[in-house]
Amino acid sequence: MQDRGHILTEQRLPESMNLDAMSVAEAVALMSEQNRVAVEAVAAVEPAIVAAVALVVASQRAGGRLIYFGAGTSGRLGVLDASECPPTFRTDPEQVQGVIAGGEAAMFRSQEGADDSADDGARIVNEKAVGPRDVVFGIAAGGTTPFVHGALRRAAERGAKTVFLSCAQAVPNEPTVDVVIRPLTGPEVITGSTRLKAGTATKLVLNAVTSIAMVQLGKVHENLMVDFRASNAKLRDRAVRFVCALTGVDRKTAESLLQRADGHVKVAVVMQRLNVSAEVARERLGATNGRLRTAVARP
Repeated sequence: MQDRGHILTEQRLPESMNLDAMSVAEAVALMSEQNRVAVEAVAAVEPAIVAAVALVVASQRAGGRLIYFGAGTSGRLGVLDASECPPTFRTDPEQVQGVIAGGEAAMFRSQEGADDSADDGARIVNEKAVGPRDVVFGIAAGGTTPFVHGALRRAAERGAKTVFLSCAQAVPNEPTVDVVIRPLTGPEVITGSTRLKAGTATKLVLNAVTSIAMVQLGKVHENLMVDFRASNAKLRDRAVRFVCALTGVDRKTAESLLQRADGHVKVAVVMQRLNVSAEVARERLGATNGRLRTAVARP
C-alpha cells in the first residue's frame, strides 16, 4: 500500500487543528479564509489554463471531443461541467463528456475502489475510440488516481492531446501529458476531504476551460451566451431580452424574430441587424463559423 502522507492534500492544516472545538462562526470564517486560498491557487496557474483552452479550441474546431476522466468528487465535477455545456452553449452532448470511475452509479453513491484500476481508465479510452482530434482531461485532486493515470496514458498512446489537473505536488510515475494544471491548494480544513478547497479549485479551472473555449468558438457575443435555443419559459424570456439588447427592438418584435428563427438567438439577431430571412441568417453564421460579431458586420 502506497503511503500518501506526504501529499499536500493529505496533510493537516495547522489553522484547523482545533476545528472540533471552534464555534460555528469561527469554523465558517476559517472555511471562507481557506476558500480564498483556492481562488489564489487557480490564479497562480493561469498560463497552464490558457494552454489547456488552446488545446480544447483546436480540438473542437477539428471536430474532436473533450473527455474528462476522474474519480469521486473529481469525476463528479467533470461530469457536471460536461452536462452543463449543451444547455449553456448548444453543444452536441458528444462534444464534451465526463467519465467517472465506477460509472453512472458513482455520481450518486460512492463506489469505493473504482478509482484503483488503471486498466479501467485505459479500457474506456479504447471504448470511446479516442484519437488525435480529441482532448482527454484527467482530474485527480491528490494526483495519484490510477483510473485517471491509465486513461491519460492510453489516450496519449492513441494520439490524443492530454491535460492533467492535480491540486498536489508532482508524484512519482505521473503520466506524461501535454499540459499540467496544478493549483496547489494545500491541506484541507478537514484533512483529506478534497471536496473542499481542491474541489473548489477544480470547479474554477473547469469553468474557465470550457467557458473561455466556447467564447473562442463563437458561443458568446459580448458577454451574452447567445448560442442557445429558447426551449422553455426561462430560456424564452432570456432569449427575448438578449435579442432586445443586441438589436434595440421591443419585446413583441423580438418574440416574432425568435419565432421565425426557431428560437435561435444568433439567427434572430442577424435577421434584424441585416434585414434578412432566417435562411440567409443561418448561411451567414455558417460562413463565419458561428461568430455573431463577424456575421453582423456589414461590408
